[in-house]
Amino acid sequence: MADLKEADSNQGPAEVPVKEQTPDIKQKAPKPRKRTGQQGGAVRTKAAKSGQQASSSKAVASPTAQTARKIYSDKERAQKLDEIEKQIGRGESVKATVQKAGISEQTYYQWKKAAGQTTQTDELKDLVKLEEENARLKKLLADRLRKENAELRKKLGLA
Repeated sequence: MADLKEADSNQGPAEVPVKEQTPDIKQKAPKPRKRTGQQGGAVRTKAAKSGQQASSSKAVASPTAQTARKIYSDKERAQKLDEIEKQIGRGESVKATVQKAGISEQTYYQWKKAAGQTTQTDELKDLVKLEEENARLKKLLADRLRKENAELRKKLGLA
């Protein structure tokens, strides 16, 4: 036995097999499960999930619960944008003013972008109309000046 111990100590530590190097494969995160028809859009509290009955005073709707979506007319959008712009001009934060108006920040910026695009196109249309009117008035003025010039030449006997 002593010979075995000496032989083991002379050989050094036993070789440990090296793990095979395999490329790291990223696993996809599991997809969120879709709601079943039984749940509908109801918000479940922790008590309801655990099978306990929640009292009506303790049942509180989650702050992330979705409410019915309101569709605003163009006039209402413009009014809300004006109110928000006025409040921002007074020094209030965008987040606070948007919350007071009852819309999300994303909605505010989308409306603002859409309103900016329409005002630019309206300005271009107005500019084109003004240029057309300006050209028409220039022609009228040129015709009147030609007539006056012809009358003066007749009076002076130059024509």
